[in-house]
Amino acid sequence: MRIRRKKWAKEELENANFYIDKPDEFKGKWKEKFKKNQPLHIELGCGKGSFIAKLASEHRDINYIAVDMIEAMLGLSKRNIEKSYNFKMPENLYLIRKNVEQITDVFDISDGIERIYINFCNPWPKKKHNKKRLTHTRQLELYKKFLIKNGEIYFKTDSDELFEASLGYLNKAGFSIISKTYDLHKDMIFEQNIATEHEKMFTEEGIKIKALIAKL
Repeated sequence: MRIRRKKWAKEELENANFYIDKPDEFKGKWKEKFKKNQPLHIELGCGKGSFIAKLASEHRDINYIAVDMIEAMLGLSKRNIEKSYNFKMPENLYLIRKNVEQITDVFDISDGIERIYINFCNPWPKKKHNKKRLTHTRQLELYKKFLIKNGEIYFKTDSDELFEASLGYLNKAGFSIISKTYDLHKDMIFEQNIATEHEKMFTEEGIKIKALIAKL
């Protein structure tokens, strides 16, 4: 998603205690960063943050890290998180800036990441760009470097082609598909489904949401 620059984003992010602009220094140390030793889940490509804000504020017995690389998006995420926490400092959520292609600079296996959320990522439809997909085998091999044994990937998309390709990518990378659906709102495979802004938009247009749960 393209988004206009937000002049206020840089300053607001710098003043937010739950935002980390240079997360590499915490690689292998994320358990120490959180106040409570709890399961750790991450969202890759958090966008405006409405999903992670609601999820983390409703499940405070789990620690979360939301990742994006666009400053304007992170600024909007920061504001949405603050609203969900009634403007109190989140103790179970950090917002970080990082290109997912360099995600192994931020996490390793000692961080104990149990689940990855990927919601409506860029489908990169041109074949020459397929390797940029967050579910491509190249990326999955990176996630395997820090995702624990039996760790999960929760994935949602509106794209039929991306969904079918992702099933192949996951199989090639050694993941097992635990559940899948071609119509999430008909066949609910998640214990809880928080609709993102994209999900609401696509649903209103009559586009069915594809989703899966994969396990390493």
